[in-house]
Amino acid sequence: MSFVTPNLAAVALFMLFPLGFSLYLSFHSWDLFRPMRFTGLANYRQLFGDPLFYIAVRNTAVFTVSTLIPTVVISLGVAAALNRKLKGIGLFRAAVFLPLVASTVAMAVVWRFLFTTDDGLLNSALGWFGVRPVPWLSDPDWALVSLSIVTVWKGVPFATVILLAAMQAIPEELYEAAKIDGAGPWRRFRAITVPLLRGPLSFVVVITVINTVQAFDQAYALTDGNGGPETGTYVLGIMLFQNAFRFYQVGYAAALAWVMFAVLLLLTALQLRFSRRGV
Repeated sequence: MSFVTPNLAAVALFMLFPLGFSLYLSFHSWDLFRPMRFTGLANYRQLFGDPLFYIAVRNTAVFTVSTLIPTVVISLGVAAALNRKLKGIGLFRAAVFLPLVASTVAMAVVWRFLFTTDDGLLNSALGWFGVRPVPWLSDPDWALVSLSIVTVWKGVPFATVILLAAMQAIPEELYEAAKIDGAGPWRRFRAITVPLLRGPLSFVVVITVINTVQAFDQAYALTDGNGGPETGTYVLGIMLFQNAFRFYQVGYAAALAWVMFAVLLLLTALQLRFSRRGV
């Protein structure tokens, strides 16, 4: 018991207490300077009546879908490419995994320079093919696309690690038997690899959804924390930050945090249920 007690104390201090305190705050009005005032469900009623909340929900939903699908597809293809015994594959693996160790804020700042409309590297490269400059960060719709690109670039390496480890655990005898039966590479991948990756794929989907719904640092670095242009990148993470640390509506921000938690809990439960049905 003496060995477990320090760990339990750390969990209670750094996890359970902040969770309980944030729930307590969600029923109070507090600006960090004056005493708390109990308001009951007023913060939740205000939240569901706030038009900006629904804008943030819409942007977060679009951002999640536009990030989830490319992340799963690209990481699955990259993992399949890395799961080969080829000369120089180690260097390729190192290059693929580099974004995994990069600071999210640092790489978002670099991407911000790449997305510059006038002399950014991306628009310069597009200009070589006769494509007009794209307003990556100055147009609301393109800004959300840019945020998705940065998030996919950051998320693919982690998903690739998970899927590659799962691929390497698949018995080679299954592929050899399929080859004897005349199955080609695509048929083996579709009939053997993908079905046996259902569990890891479900995990990648859940983690990606959680990361996108909670996305803040890359959105903050790309837009200076304003959720702009206009409300193009005004996601739930930005809304939470602004209400807590700019407007000092701590209780309101805590209510938003618990709504986000409930949404993530529901999405995770649904994903796990669907994945179990497919087993």
